[in-house]
Amino acid sequence: MCELPDETRRALDIPADILALDQVQMRRLGYEVVDRVVEHLTTIRDQRALTTGDLEMLTAQLGGPIPREGSPISENLATLADIALANQQHGDHPRYFARVPGPSSYPAILGEWLATGMQSVASSWGGGSGPSTLETITCGWLRDGIGLAPSCEGVLLSGGSMANITAVITARAHQGQGIIYLSDQTHSSINRGLLAIGQPAEHIRTLATDETFRINPLELQAAVQTDLENELHPMLVIATVGTTNTGAVDDLPAIAKLCDSFNMWLHVDGAYGGPAALCARGRSAMPGLEHADSFVTDPHKWLFQPYDIACLFVKTPGALERTFAMYPEYLKDVAGGAVEMQNRSLELTRRSRAVKLWLTFRSYGLETLAAAVERGIGLAEYAQYVVEQNKRLEVVTPAALGIVTFAGVDSNADDHMRAAAQLNEDGYAAVSSTVLKGRTVLRLCTINPSTSTGDIGGTLARLAHFLT
Repeated sequence: MCELPDETRRALDIPADILALDQVQMRRLGYEVVDRVVEHLTTIRDQRALTTGDLEMLTAQLGGPIPREGSPISENLATLADIALANQQHGDHPRYFARVPGPSSYPAILGEWLATGMQSVASSWGGGSGPSTLETITCGWLRDGIGLAPSCEGVLLSGGSMANITAVITARAHQGQGIIYLSDQTHSSINRGLLAIGQPAEHIRTLATDETFRINPLELQAAVQTDLENELHPMLVIATVGTTNTGAVDDLPAIAKLCDSFNMWLHVDGAYGGPAALCARGRSAMPGLEHADSFVTDPHKWLFQPYDIACLFVKTPGALERTFAMYPEYLKDVAGGAVEMQNRSLELTRRSRAVKLWLTFRSYGLETLAAAVERGIGLAEYAQYVVEQNKRLEVVTPAALGIVTFAGVDSNADDHMRAAAQLNEDGYAAVSSTVLKGRTVLRLCTINPSTSTGDIGGTLARLAHFLT
């Protein structure tokens, strides 16, 4: 009988508990993390909204040669909290108004911790039936809460970039190659994704929006007819509910009618604005959601989830599976279950993003979540009111789905960018500028329900001061 090779014996002599910690130590370290997070959440108003560190300094504090020996975990946790995680934007800060904030709720944080600690996976049914069930349930709750077609099937992905491009891949698999129509307000990640999946640039039509920054259905129709006359195949229209720049909502009923007439797929990007439909005011601002062939929304934006989580819905049952399903020999033992989430996107290894969203819905209920969303809409309207009362400021686009843009009277592009930079450096708040039809403006996104009217007033007063 052959003996084990020496290298095998040496490997087996390594203690089985080489990575283990005892229960007392695990609990102590876990409580340290909880204390850090609770301290962050309860003192965040007193912190800076954004801190950008110096690469050389951060590398010196966090890097060095690869550690050959271990060091105390408690000290390493402190280094992470005090240095690495302190030098970033705090999207959960009540005065973080730049781009799109990410205010997360504590139940969602707890769900994320629990799922991570129990190594939750939602790929095959055989490997993750519980997490997969959570995903189908939460997608169903979100579908019904928003008002999408009842036939929609969902899948959770990392964010709007992956969710939107997964929708396009699905549409292309069912409609064939063809022309894709979008607007100059379509999120830039979508155009990047289209090129990345091989969509020819000459088969992308970027339509200029009207004075309200929405797609003009008549111009869309004209573009489609021109392509048909040139014997091209109009395949997909990408509409938006809640553009990042202004919160604009495209005319879905008119666009859906056009898509139906020309047998085109209608994809709706609601990555930002979609959750607004949970409340009556938001739903009334975006009629026609039920017409979407596919729809994307990001709960890590306006549904108070930690990064990252997006949801893609597709109206035709089985469309996702027909696009992405694979059946390799090494997955035969776990294939063929009730729900195979691994076959609804390009992700095979999938952590369970649904745990935190399920716990949020169960802990708060739809009515409370809808009220929190509605507060964000009202905060932008209050910001508009404050701008209108300040003689040094003027509204550029009125409040829409939690976003308002404005400018300094007689201020130029450099003035606006400088004012935003000064405020961000000051640390009191964080705002961003954007460009609307060639004009540089300032912008507030007010979806954090913990934001107060005083926060908005103080931010706008500082910006007006920096503009003078």
